[in-house]
Amino acid sequence: MPRRMVNPAFRQQQWDDRYAPHIAPVNEYVDELREIGRGWAPYVAPIHGGVEARVLSILRDPGPATQDETGSGFICVENNDGSAELQAVLLEQAGLSPYELLPWNAYPWYINRAPKAAELDAGVGTILHLLELAPNLEVVLLQGKDAERAWRRLQRVAPSIEGERGLTVVRTLHPSPQALFVRDLEQRAARVRRRREAFHEVAAAILG
Repeated sequence: MPRRMVNPAFRQQQWDDRYAPHIAPVNEYVDELREIGRGWAPYVAPIHGGVEARVLSILRDPGPATQDETGSGFICVENNDGSAELQAVLLEQAGLSPYELLPWNAYPWYINRAPKAAELDAGVGTILHLLELAPNLEVVLLQGKDAERAWRRLQRVAPSIEGERGLTVVRTLHPSPQALFVRDLEQRAARVRRRREAFHEVAAAILG
């Protein structure tokens, strides 16, 4: 099913609100990231909570649907791609609003491939900065192996951050359809189940 970002009016509204108070600190930071020589990075759509969010969701890297020319220009669960659509569905099933979410990537610049070790190291600083910008964060949702790798690197830099911030860390698979490309039907079902369980764990952590 096409997501709302294919609607020109919805996309224009997101663009017009990209510096709304709750999201401005995040997208002003994205503007800074675009200027440091690593390439282009997408904004975070204002449908998400920005500095008011309670869940920091980390994936691998921005996908093609976040591109300005061929996509929305935003990280957003309303983007027209499989990963975004699944996240929107899982949020709804868990009783969570997209506003609870601050979506980000282990490597926030557009490369459309798995980040190398040095790139993950570069991304750690951006994650730490988001944690500073968003004081209400309670949960970190790591979606996929690269997100987990990034978090392990962050823990080496800031080993006490989970305890100091009281963060709950939830680990699950990447929402890409490719994560289900396994022959074993039981394993595939387990992956589907784990994705669903993870979002319910997030809901339990912030909603009680």
